[in-house]
Amino acid sequence: MKLLIQGGRVLDPSSGRDEVADIAVGAGRILAIGAATAGFEADRVVDAQGCWVVPGLVDLCARLKEPGFEHEGMLESEMAAAVAGGVTSLVCPPDTDPVLDEAGLVEMLKFRAERLNQARVLPLGALTRGLNGEVLTEMVQLTDSGCVGFGQAERPIVNTQVLQRALQYAATFGHTVWLRPQDPWLGQGVAASGALATRMGLSGVSVAAEVIALHTIFALLRSTRARVHLCRISSAEGLTLVRAAKAEGLAVTCDVSIHNLHLIDVDMGFYDSRAHLQPPLRQDKDRQALRAGLADGSIDALVSDHNPVQPDAKAQTFAESEPGATAVEMLLGAALKWAQQDGVDTMQALRVLTQGPAHVLGASLGSLQSSVGRLVEGGVADIAVIDPSGEMTVDASCLRSQGMHTPFEGWALPAQVRCTVANGQVAFSA
Repeated sequence: MKLLIQGGRVLDPSSGRDEVADIAVGAGRILAIGAATAGFEADRVVDAQGCWVVPGLVDLCARLKEPGFEHEGMLESEMAAAVAGGVTSLVCPPDTDPVLDEAGLVEMLKFRAERLNQARVLPLGALTRGLNGEVLTEMVQLTDSGCVGFGQAERPIVNTQVLQRALQYAATFGHTVWLRPQDPWLGQGVAASGALATRMGLSGVSVAAEVIALHTIFALLRSTRARVHLCRISSAEGLTLVRAAKAEGLAVTCDVSIHNLHLIDVDMGFYDSRAHLQPPLRQDKDRQALRAGLADGSIDALVSDHNPVQPDAKAQTFAESEPGATAVEMLLGAALKWAQQDGVDTMQALRVLTQGPAHVLGASLGSLQSSVGRLVEGGVADIAVIDPSGEMTVDASCLRSQGMHTPFEGWALPAQVRCTVANGQVAFSA
């Protein structure tokens, strides 16, 4: 399909481009930004006047619920939700059923996703077989099958020697290890430790759980020189350690979820299971530190932490409910709301959704490295057309995701996605 996106304000944080221009698309690539090439005749014209035209968003944490959890979500529904939110690339953790620890499983997932012609799925392979934290997977084979990195999702490696060997192996072959820093013994609660959790009688997860895990990871990085991406930093103390590790020269990147960016423990209300999340919602000082870290670049990316949960699993007491929330459709609005509230430049708000996550993925993107998360002539045509004057009022019953639970219910989020182009095809149009 030949596509012309006409008259929009083109914003690209990677190049600093900010101008009103047309974008011509053909054969899945951006043919021109500005004047279309001679003889170009569009099959479809998208009127983008008054809109922003930005790189397709990159979400580093979105569970798609396949294989194994189709009762909570399916590729069709979750990828439809993604492109409705302007997201064109999704990293999915390996805690599917079966776990993504074999090349054939990864290839099957990518084949299913590619047939839908919507968002690009970038799987993480399991770091250990079955995520059991004991035997390392065949990382080279998993990389060849399409994995962009290796992690444990929410399953920690208790044996530090196994983690050390995993980092050594990954460093040898240039793989990135994705870890959520949480001590397995101190991290068994359901809410952030503090006065509120104590009054509510909920088991707490202390900041020490994150801090201890970070100290362990950084100590191992000094000897292995591996590259680690830290998933969903949640505390001010944890962020301080990340800043120090980066200043030291360790190969570390990190992200934060939209939930910890906007919400705190009091948003649990009267045991509202929609706010049962991992990591848990912490106190306001942590939220403020995370917002500042995202603004100054200490945190590399903002993620949706999309994890749809079936109604029965949420209709339990807070402590017994399944953690998780539907979120991918709110990623853009959450970023722009943060920018409005804190006086953050629009380019920085877009950067943590495009250039930042693309930098985290780096060489694992292969031939796509030069074009994912950016707008470049000759690059892959992943584009979102956004109406900045629009507004999204979050109504769970109207979300495209199969999950129906979000702590942002009723929130008014700025901007609306008018059109999403994924790999040169119109994947969503409002």
